[in-house]
Amino acid sequence: MNQRAKTKPVSTSVPRSRRLKKINWGSSVIAIVFCVIWFFPTYWMLKTAFTPRADALSTTPSFLPVNFTFDNFVTAVTQSGFFLNLRNSAIVVLAAVLVAIVVGMLAAAALSRFRFRGRRTILVVILILQMIPPTALLIPQFLVFNATGMLGNYIGLILAYVALTLPFAIWVMRGFFLALPAELEEAAQLDGASSWQVLTRILFPLVLPGVIATSVFTFITAWNDYLVAYTFMRDQTMYTLPVWLASFSSPVTGTDISGQMAGSVLFSLPVVVFFILLQRKLVSGMSAGAVKG
Repeated sequence: MNQRAKTKPVSTSVPRSRRLKKINWGSSVIAIVFCVIWFFPTYWMLKTAFTPRADALSTTPSFLPVNFTFDNFVTAVTQSGFFLNLRNSAIVVLAAVLVAIVVGMLAAAALSRFRFRGRRTILVVILILQMIPPTALLIPQFLVFNATGMLGNYIGLILAYVALTLPFAIWVMRGFFLALPAELEEAAQLDGASSWQVLTRILFPLVLPGVIATSVFTFITAWNDYLVAYTFMRDQTMYTLPVWLASFSSPVTGTDISGQMAGSVLFSLPVVVFFILLQRKLVSGMSAGAVKG
């Protein structure tokens, strides 16, 4: 009696697992390559900051510091205007971040929790402002600030940074407010809470991680600005740190590359420390804001 030959089904789990391993391995290699490319300029800045100027100007570059020195940091700190410009940056940036966050929270709460005529138009305008390069608005802002007499003082520069960062703050924090369920407001209103009490006692504490995340990016944007501060401030004693970094270049002596890189390291430290201190809140805030937008 003839029996049909029974064939076992070919298992595809092994080839599939191999393909997944190859894809994961390839993705890891690509990620490592991109990380190296991204980190290399930062490494070169750190390496040059600890390298004497003569070695930094050598035609044969070295990937490791040969003559390790801290003299460049001493030169940067003793450079004319460092502490003064550091104070200017701290005053202007912190004030701009505070104003942008407060105004942004109120605007984001209104655009996300209330329904009124023109709301969609305002959102479209905010999105368009985010798409326009800041340099394209520099000349109109300069003309407006010059006509109102706000050039060359802290208030004018603070308002310029608020105008630069406010659309981003509103758009991002709106997502955090949208992620909150409407039942929270309804329950508070049933208990007799007013709209202002709902905002200050319920909504604002819940969006605090988002506020911290937004403040970090707002701080970085204002802290790294060079063009607005250089254009709007007329007195060198009121310049900020990004403008101070340009003082290492001179038509007579050339550019002190090592000193400038040391100054760049000192300039980056406040942002790095601020980011490390708020890292956990930043990650949780970004995750919360991604729920609904």
